[in-house]
Order: sequence, then structure tokens, then C-alpha cells
Amino acid sequence: MQPRIPGLSPLLFGLLLLVASAGSAAPAEDWPEFRGPTGQGHSTEEGLPLEWSDSKNVIWKVPVAGRGWSSPVVVGDRVWLTAAVETRGGASLRVLAFDLTTGREVVNAEAFRLRSAELTNAKNSHASPTPIVEGDRVYVHFGALGTAALTTGGDIVWTTKLAYESQHGNGGSPASYRDLLIISCDGSDAAFVVALDKRTGKVRWKTARRYPADQAYSTPLVIRVGERDQIISVGAYRAGAYDPETGKEIWRVSYADGFSNVPRPVFGHGLVYIATGFQQPSLLAVRPDGTGDVTKTHVAWTLQRAAPYTPSPLLVGDEIYVISDLGIASCLDAATGAPRWQQRIGGNHSASPTFADGRIYFQSEEGVTTVIAPGKEFRKLATNTLDGAMLASMAVSHKSIFVRTHTHLYRLGLAQ
Repeated sequence: MQPRIPGLSPLLFGLLLLVASAGSAAPAEDWPEFRGPTGQGHSTEEGLPLEWSDSKNVIWKVPVAGRGWSSPVVVGDRVWLTAAVETRGGASLRVLAFDLTTGREVVNAEAFRLRSAELTNAKNSHASPTPIVEGDRVYVHFGALGTAALTTGGDIVWTTKLAYESQHGNGGSPASYRDLLIISCDGSDAAFVVALDKRTGKVRWKTARRYPADQAYSTPLVIRVGERDQIISVGAYRAGAYDPETGKEIWRVSYADGFSNVPRPVFGHGLVYIATGFQQPSLLAVRPDGTGDVTKTHVAWTLQRAAPYTPSPLLVGDEIYVISDLGIASCLDAATGAPRWQQRIGGNHSASPTFADGRIYFQSEEGVTTVIAPGKEFRKLATNTLDGAMLASMAVSHKSIFVRTHTHLYRLGLAQ
């Protein structure tokens, strides 16, 4: 019970309690990069909508010009995206920001200009990697087309280009480590992992992949193993762990037929979970405490049935969840790989699943989000549909879900 202050009226006392409780409310958690603050699809936000449609629980919906599958990032009072806007004979690669409260566009800046807007893959775009926002800087990556740093006002700080041939366009997003941007560059002519100085865009280190090189589109993940940081970078035919300060390889694991890798790895229970890509997709659970080639010694278990090509895995508690590109969801024991359940939820899937407010959200390319309860038994909570295709993953912040379709950006939330 709160003590009363002598001489204070009950009304004024109540108002003071209301102000105090409002001031002690937990601040909103930002979503500053692909798959959120941990890079693994988790949010601590509560009070999110369970159900929505184009006419229900929509705080705002705004059109987004051009084409792009970069996922929204939310920092402070702005929501950030990238897009490729066609111009006469080419395209403008642009950085966009929207006001959190109103959805009004507040930044629209060009980072690069292309002579051709042609795409070699119908499901990709020229603006698929997700930005990183830190302080007053926005870092954007367009694969071999260019990487840039901008101020949050939209002014260019630096630009650079990393040379490699990418058959299907760009895909993987950068990872942030202290004063470095770490990027996986996997092309048909060259494959390497590179660290750029955030202040200048200059290369601090560059480590070549072992031969052969081939396409991959994955986003690195920084993990902590014992007293050492590692950057996990997934490429064609192999994944590796690198010292993020120097680029020196720590360990590697090989898979003979895996390329065009897209999913970002996840880490927990002393294991790194790696999707091996196309041809014969599988999910490997690898112990990250080895050195050199650990293919025969550190693979704890392997999933081969209904493994994903594109969506990243999701680790929640003692279970790991995956959704195949054809809409088969699986739940497995994270430590052993033992199956808990498998369920066809339908649709085609490219977006990575998200865990927030005690729920798991699966987004299909057809605009349908299936919400389930985590656990050892499958339990569907809701099915929600928006008007538009979804390949970008959602963002979660300010008690809201931010969804990008092929034409619009939505802020979904409960009425306050």
C-alpha cells in the first residue's frame, strides 16, 4: 500500500500515482536490424495484436514506392526501409524513413543509381538487404551494387562497392560488431567475408572463402563462445566462424550440395543452427567450440525433412521451429533434434518467423500470418490476412507489428 502524504487531497494523490506509474513504464524496445535486437527474431514487447486485417487493428497503412524486400527496422520514432524505384532506363536505390506515430514519410534519399532495373530472379529485388540503424547513422547494403552510411537526416556519409558477381541480385544483410559492419559476399566469381569501418567505409579485413565459390545470400550472426566472440557466416558448400576483429577463420563445417543459402543462423543451447541451402536442404546443429574442419566431429544432429531454403530458424525455449518454403512448420527438440510436431500451415514462405508476446508468427508470401503458441504440441491461435504479398520479415516495437507488403507498410496494434 502506498503511504499517504499528510495534507494531500485524494484526487491529487491519485494523479501523482498515475504520473509515477507512467514514468516507470518500460521503454519500447527498438528493432534495429534484420531479425531484431538479437538478430534471432525475438522481441520483449508485450500488448501486441493477436488478430488483424486491412480493417482491424491497423494504426496506419502507407504506400511504399518502388520495389524492395528489405524488412522494416524501428529505432526511436522512425521506421526505416530501402527500395528500388524505377527511373528512365534504370533505377534509384533509396533509403526511406517513416514517422512512427503517423506513418508520414520523413526521409527519402538516394544511395545509388542503376543503369538497368532488370531483375534476374522474380522473387528478389534490388533492395532486399535490411538496414542497420545505430545512433545517428543508417547503414544500407545493396549487395554488389553498393554499401553506404547515411545520417538519420538522409545525408550520405560514405559509399563503397564490393566486387563480386551475384547471379540473382542481393540478399544478405550486414551484421554489426563494435565499429565494424561485417558482410558475407558470395558470388560465382569470388566469395569472401569482409569487415568495413563504420566511420569511413574502408575495408578493415577481408577473408576469402575456400574454393569453390558460389551464390549465397545469408546474413552473419555474432555469438559469444566462452571468452571469445565469433562471427558465423554461412556460404555455399560451407559455413565458418571467424574472429570478428581480424577475420581469421576459427572453424568451418562443410555440406556437399548446399548453395544459394539465405537463412540467418541462430544460436542457443551451445549449438549454432545452420541451413545448408538448395539442392538437398538440411538444418545442421553445430557445436561452435572446435577449430579447423569440424564437419566430422561437431555436428550434433541434422534435419533433412522439410528444412527451409529461405526462412531463418527460430529458437524459443528448448525447442527450435522451422518453416519450409512450401509451408510445412516443424518443431524439434533444440538439443537433440528429436521431432515434437510437424504441421502444414499452407502458403509459400520467404519471411523469417518471429517470437513476441509469447507467440510465434509465420508470414506467407500470400499475405497470411499464422500465429501459434510455442510448445511441444501444435496450437494455432489466429490466421490473419493483409492485402498484399509478403516476403519481408516483420519488425516489432512500441507494442506494434510492422509489416511490409509489396506495395505498403503497415503498423498493426491494439487501440490505445
